[in-house]
Amino acid sequence: MPSQLKQRLVVIGIGGASCSGKTLLAKHIRRALPQGSHIIHQDDFCPDWDDPETCLMWPEFRSILSQVRKTGQHGAHASHDHLNKQVEVGIKEDIFAKWKERLRRYIDEQESKGVELVWYIVDGFVLYWDKARREERQVYVLQHGGVWVDPPGYFDKIVWPGYVKAHREVFEEVEKGDLKKEWGPEGRNLLLVQPEEGEEGMTNAFDKACEAILKQCEEGAGTVISA
Repeated sequence: MPSQLKQRLVVIGIGGASCSGKTLLAKHIRRALPQGSHIIHQDDFCPDWDDPETCLMWPEFRSILSQVRKTGQHGAHASHDHLNKQVEVGIKEDIFAKWKERLRRYIDEQESKGVELVWYIVDGFVLYWDKARREERQVYVLQHGGVWVDPPGYFDKIVWPGYVKAHREVFEEVEKGDLKKEWGPEGRNLLLVQPEEGEEGMTNAFDKACEAILKQCEEGAGTVISA
């Protein structure tokens, strides 16, 4: 193995409507990656509203992502995700073990070629949604330490319309889940997963996501940040 490894940054975007299951999926994927892999949660940059233009402290969020892309590190940023109530959904152990091993072999192969992979998962863009999950998790710890409690009808009247507004450029019709051409296989090749509920659905999402991640990495995805 070469004595001096060059670093290659791989950033994985995972998302969907508020409390759609994206954070759980992100955590399952991180468990399959080496220790030291990180998740950047968009919720850490959220004040207490859901319109896409104002729901995020965009300068701070962009600054963290820029730092990650340049250095492979996120500096002093600290997440408060652990303070939020989570509805746990497991995945099948045999599927998890399969992908942990396949990813480990790929990572070892890259190290033998002098490449250290640096992994970041960004939780908060587009994947899948479920109204019931949002309504099960109604209490959120906000960026400055305050607490937000969803009022009745908040998902239908605020969260979902905001999600539709934010994703007009991605989908032909958000409700149907049809990607626009520039986001499909001939464009940015966004993976769209629409799983069923519970462990079966989460396992399916994990399986497809890991397959896409490994395929993209084998095709050269990622950015060299040191040589």
